[in-house]
Order: sequence, then C-alpha cells, then structure tokens
Amino acid sequence: MSAPGTSATPAGATPVEGKRPINPFLANDPNAKARRLARALVSDLIVYFPAKREEGLRDGTLRQLFKEEIKKSYEEFIDQVGKEFAESTTHFTEALNDILAGGQKMF
Repeated sequence: MSAPGTSATPAGATPVEGKRPINPFLANDPNAKARRLARALVSDLIVYFPAKREEGLRDGTLRQLFKEEIKKSYEEFIDQVGKEFAESTTHFTEALNDILAGGQKMF
C-alpha cells in the first residue's frame, strides 16, 4: 500500500486522469521523447565542437560549418524515431535553433 499523499502508479503505467506521471521521463509521449532526443543530439554538437560553434555564431556560418555533423545527428534522429515521424515534426530544427544557434532562427 502507498503512504498517504504518494502515488501508487507503477512505472510505465498510465497515471490517473488529471495527474502527471511521477517522472516525466517515463511518459509515453512520442513527441516528448523525440524532442528530448533532438535536444540531446544537438547538445552533443556543442560539447564536441565548442570552438566551431563560437566561430559559426560569430561569423553567421553555423549551417555551413556543421553541415556534416547535423546530417549525421539527423540520421541518428531518424533511426530512433522513424523517418515519417521525424519529417512530420519540427523537433530537430527547433533544437538546432534553440541550442546550437543560441535562440536565433538559422535553420
């Protein structure tokens, strides 16, 4: 039995209507998962290429400088979420603009 004020919804189970899952990472929302994946893939670009990113932001050349890395990351995104789903959302582009481009609309 659960203590008063705690949830008895097991991991992976659907929570009671109107209540949020205890851990949002356990949510079965494909959009949320795809959004997190896109943001993680794009964040990795900054971790691995910080100087390249600074140069691209300074010179306005992010798209050209990261062309191959973005292509590889997008291919990974497609592999994990499926081509049809990837192409029907803007999650990857939003992550590029929000994270790699620092909030600028470059992609």
